[in-house]
Amino acid sequence: MVNTFKIYKPLLRATMKLAGVRPQKIEVEPGTVMNIWAPTRSKKNANNGKKPAVVFLHGFVGDGILTWQFQVLALARDYAVYVPDLLFFGGSSTGDGRRTVGFQAECQARGLAKLGVQQCTVVGFSYGAMVAFRLAELQPELVESVVATSSGPVVTESLSRECLERLGFPTWSEVLLPDSA
Repeated sequence: MVNTFKIYKPLLRATMKLAGVRPQKIEVEPGTVMNIWAPTRSKKNANNGKKPAVVFLHGFVGDGILTWQFQVLALARDYAVYVPDLLFFGGSSTGDGRRTVGFQAECQARGLAKLGVQQCTVVGFSYGAMVAFRLAELQPELVESVVATSSGPVVTESLSRECLERLGFPTWSEVLLPDSA
């Protein structure tokens, strides 16, 4: 049986490079590395350039470029498009023990700052939309607007705890992440 992703991923990488974006490894803090697909000349194309910046945040599965490939192809000519892999997905990783939306948002802000983004529109899907809302809350000067789909804007600690109790789990990690293969 052929794994279609093993064939598709190199083709996707080549297509994204032709569209003008490439993956960059950005160390946002010691031990935390973000993989961010960014314009080939990100410093020039960030807010000091002519193109407005758009950041796409994926949901709780896969990676950024697989989720947003069609949007990148449609928008890369007119916008400086940034597609990070959220921590623990794709090529982004950390040794930090924090597993919060706030930590994800802080890392996004640091990564975008290192790429020269001063202001952007953030588009988030599902979990990525939760990160987008938190990023806008933490960095209002960075986030001009948020486009969110398939997500609630705020999940309070009490709502989260109540939902976990109904499901019979102590943490969201235990609900969403497998214990074994």
